[in-house]
Amino acid sequence: MSTAWIECVPNFSEARDTSRVNALEHALSAVSGTLVLHRTSDIDHNRSVITFIAHYDSVVEAAVRLAAKAAELIDLNHHRGVHPRLGALDVLPFVPLEGATLQQCVTLAREAGARIWNELGIPVYFYEAAALRTDRVKLENVRRDQFEGLRTAVLMDESRRPDLGGPSLHPTAGAVIVGARKILIAYNINLKSTDVDIARSIAKRIRASNGGFPSVKALGLPLVSRGLVQVAINFTDFEETPVHVVHSEVCRWAAEYGVEIEESELIGLMPRKALEMAAAGMLKLSHFESQLVLENRIDALTSARTL
Repeated sequence: MSTAWIECVPNFSEARDTSRVNALEHALSAVSGTLVLHRTSDIDHNRSVITFIAHYDSVVEAAVRLAAKAAELIDLNHHRGVHPRLGALDVLPFVPLEGATLQQCVTLAREAGARIWNELGIPVYFYEAAALRTDRVKLENVRRDQFEGLRTAVLMDESRRPDLGGPSLHPTAGAVIVGARKILIAYNINLKSTDVDIARSIAKRIRASNGGFPSVKALGLPLVSRGLVQVAINFTDFEETPVHVVHSEVCRWAAEYGVEIEESELIGLMPRKALEMAAAGMLKLSHFESQLVLENRIDALTSARTL
């Protein structure tokens, strides 16, 4: 079996109880062959993201154990947060890193989904490259109406029912949305305002679905605990639309509303190339290439010498 690394980025509907998030991470770490890279939690979103990598033959086992632990610990009937969600383990994407392919990740996603339903009794929807239906490629289409609305809709509308299991959602864990996709950058810009309509207006202007930037998704959300509002952004292809381009546009629109930027934040990890592109763009470097970064040049030369 392939020894290439697969990245997996499960999103959980819990952030306010640290002991539960610790238990989720422990369930993952207990699986041989996995490596936790990063973890982040946001109490306003009430959502945590754990980024881990594993080899092809262990990543599904880790994902299924996570789904089981999330169902044990999280009851969506008592969950509240500003971020949309459908499941206790809400989203489970498999991402190919160097040496792996997107098609391999589709196979892994389908295998994980089958086990989550067959072993745990939690229904599954497939999205992005793993989608079984064209209207479910986009995550937002699958998650529309969230847990509370979809648990009723699936009983009345066959087109809303899970791809595996159901038709009813799990009474406390909802459903897991399993997918295969390229690297995604989750990047938020927080504004010095409590007016969520400003964040929503800016999000609408920049997202692809409203004629904004290609490969950009965005929401405007309130951050009540911090007295701020947020433009929450996902870059599904950072090479098509670089991060710094959207950052500049958000700053421009915020200024037009008379609002300052408090900070920006990264959820999970960002590829080196995306940071290089952002630095080159913000600094307006001409004729920039990756090999002008000192560490990249050293890595390339030392690797060549060892071949």
